[in-house]
Formats: sequence, structure tokens, C-alpha cells
Amino acid sequence: MVKVASYNIRKGIGTDRRRRPARVLDVLNEIGADIIALQEADRRFGLRQSALPPELIATETDYIPVPFETRAESLGHHGNAILVRRGFSVLAHDILHLPTIEPRGAVLADIDVGGAAVRIVGMHLDLSGLRRRQQVRAVLAEVDRRDPPLPSILMGDMNQWSHHGGCMDEFVGGHHLAHTGPSFHSQRPMARLDRIFVSADLHILAAGTHHSLKARQASDHLPVWAELSFS
Repeated sequence: MVKVASYNIRKGIGTDRRRRPARVLDVLNEIGADIIALQEADRRFGLRQSALPPELIATETDYIPVPFETRAESLGHHGNAILVRRGFSVLAHDILHLPTIEPRGAVLADIDVGGAAVRIVGMHLDLSGLRRRQQVRAVLAEVDRRDPPLPSILMGDMNQWSHHGGCMDEFVGGHHLAHTGPSFHSQRPMARLDRIFVSADLHILAAGTHHSLKARQASDHLPVWAELSFS
């Protein structure tokens, strides 16, 4: 079994408008996932520094960032990052360039989870519905072309409020949705902006949205999670 999660951390700025990265790390520890996809993990301007200081990740959590080697001060690519629990091996990693109007991207990593390999994609999609569909198609094409083929987990902030249509239709056939529940706004969750999709060779054992006092304060999004097994 592997537990995954996706979390838009809003650059470490909480609903009290204070940047407190330690609070975000506390939430990650609460979730207890093996692999976490982060969105808005880097600041947007200047050096685009990580919103989570690497030394704090090392001392306060059991996670190691996948090294995407973009900017020296950044944790990921266009704010997308992946954290992996210590003891799991990163077999391959890459950044994905997506068709965009605004700065967007995705990250990919193949992870060995106790002898079984899984392909992870973390993404933060565009505000434009047309661009979102194009971006999902680009991600799926990238996943399909990779060798060897692996079970895949695609997760992130999809920026789509509706449950059907739009970019959601692009996943139909190859991936199914983990029903995690509303994640936005963290103070009063009503929208399912954050989603997890898994390939047919993975079985969803459980899924949900992480509710806690710290999670409601740490970001305007709540984390979503899923527990999966290999078919």
C-alpha cells in the first residue's frame, strides 16, 4: 500500500496572511503520506525561493524533496514539487513544460515504493478551461510515452470547479478519480479544486480531505489524500 497526498500550500501563507512554513510542515506530518505533491511551493518572484526552507524539511519531517534542479533556491518547477518519505528511492525525475497563458508547469517522478515502482505527476493547471484541457493532454501524452510503463498517479490543483466536463473528461478511460471531497476554501470547503487520479492498475482503498485546525489555518486549500494498492 502507498499513501499519496496533494497540497496547494499558497507559498506558505496562511489564512491569517502570515507566512509560517513550520505550520505547513506540521500539516504534512499530520497527513502521514508516503509521497506528497505540492503546489505553490516556491515564491513567485525574484529568486523564486522555496516557501519551505530545506533545512526545516530535513529537521522537522521524514521527507526528502525530489531534486528537480531548476533554480538554485527553488523546491520545484513553477511551484510544483514532490516530497518522498525517506527510504523510498527516486528512480527518475523530470520537469514538464505545458501549453500556458500564465506560468504553469508540472513535475514527474518515478518512485520505488518497497519494490514496486509508481509514476507520480504533480501539476497546477491554468485558470483557462481550454488551456487546462490542453495541459492534461500534454501530461497524459508524457506519461504514456515513458518507458517502462508504470502505474501512474496524477494529482494537483486542477483549478476546475465543476465535477464533469472540461479537463475532467481528458482523464476518462485511462485514469479514475479518487473521491477526496471539497478542499477549497479551507475555512469553508465547497470546491473540489484539488484532485487525485490513478491509473487502472491501482486500487483506491480510501481517500479524503485532511481536516485539522492547522490545515484550516496553514493555506487556503486543504490537503487531499488517497491510500492505494497495486492490483
